Amino acid sequence: MSVSNAIIVFMTEEVCPKCGSPLAPVTEAANGRKLQRCSKGSWNKDTKQNEGCDYVKWLPFEPETLDEKCPKCDSPLVLQMTRFGKKMKKCSAGSWDKETKKTIGCDYIEWINGTTEKTDEECPECGKPLVIFTTNSGRRMKKCLTAGWDSKTRKATGCTYVKWLNTAPVKQEDSGGEEFLPPEPQGN
Repeated sequence: MSVSNAIIVFMTEEVCPKCGSPLAPVTEAANGRKLQRCSKGSWNKDTKQNEGCDYVKWLPFEPETLDEKCPKCDSPLVLQMTRFGKKMKKCSAGSWDKETKKTIGCDYIEWINGTTEKTDEECPECGKPLVIFTTNSGRRMKKCLTAGWDSKTRKATGCTYVKWLNTAPVKQEDSGGEEFLPPEPQGN
């Protein structure tokens, strides 16, 4: 390779605008967003601080078409992410008008703030599929796939069928490491 070819290869590699070092390979954050940081910097999980060069280039989240259909209009669903990193499934037949701040077309959105598992069961109220939804805190519910929430009116949308599968975790007292021993018999 000649010297001029080596310079061209080096110049096409992205460099940090702060310190001029090459950028590290693309990585993925815990929320699914992709980023590229300076090769001279790193993230310390313990201190929750950048160490070294603090340059981070956040890459745009590319919408992904899913193999699921919209429960309202039967169009394909798309996985998208807000600029703040919150994921949602939305109908591909809908869009957002920034000027009027209203939805154009189908307004179906399912925010992803937990995990959803498909089931073979049908909703007893509307006949659509049921899903098992696990919240971020670990509570599980069986709910209708069409269920949603309108934050403006603070009311449920779609089918409102919900069946909680477990209760909130019970706080247990500290037993000093004796949690595997049977409880003391109660006096008569």
